[in-house]
Amino acid sequence: MGRLVEFSTDDGSSILVEVSGQPGGVVTRGIRGPEVADRAKRSFEEAIYRVQPAMHAVVAHIQSAAQSPDEIQVAFGVNLHAEAGAFIAAASATANFTVTLTWHRDPQTPSGSGPG
Repeated sequence: MGRLVEFSTDDGSSILVEVSGQPGGVVTRGIRGPEVADRAKRSFEEAIYRVQPAMHAVVAHIQSAAQSPDEIQVAFGVNLHAEAGAFIAAASATANFTVTLTWHRDPQTPSGSGPG
């Protein structure tokens, strides 16, 4: 099991996140009990904001295609770090994205039932 890091939120509450790796220079003031090892230097929203450019870049690139899909689903893992905030999880040296594209076909008029 990794250690627990407390991320504050913009509304003043907090989120506990299990993170792996060794602690290093995290702020530890105001910890509520031994179950919380560290307090993150960034808020949860600030941490998550760091991965938005990657998400927007993938979607924008797909939408710019000549045959843009009707639906785009992008799934990726996010790792949270007490100091660095959030970053895209990687299975190896490359980032791990799963992209699902959906095109809806135009409904076809049944033969012999034209206007009229």
